[in-house]
Amino acid sequence: MQDLLTMLTKLHRPRLLMRAARIGAEDYQRGTHLPRILGFGILPRHGTALLKLTEIEADLNTQRKAADASYSLIRHVDVLIAMVGEARFLKTTQTPSA
Repeated sequence: MQDLLTMLTKLHRPRLLMRAARIGAEDYQRGTHLPRILGFGILPRHGTALLKLTEIEADLNTQRKAADASYSLIRHVDVLIAMVGEARFLKTTQTPSA
């Protein structure tokens, strides 16, 4: 999973999108937000959820860059919020206790 976190640190998005995502991630609740994005059912583990969110976000970013009419800024921010939230959970579970 460390490679996944490294990949996320190299992800470059417009500053305003990432700022909105970081602010929104403060109130991120996995049980409420993740089913809305990934679909209902059993929630995947943090790493698996992060991989799925990354795929969804890549598609949204492609739409954004292409000025696609179906692009939804709200959905993009929502997915980024979930990505930041899941990454935070993943980091806390991997950090060794001092």
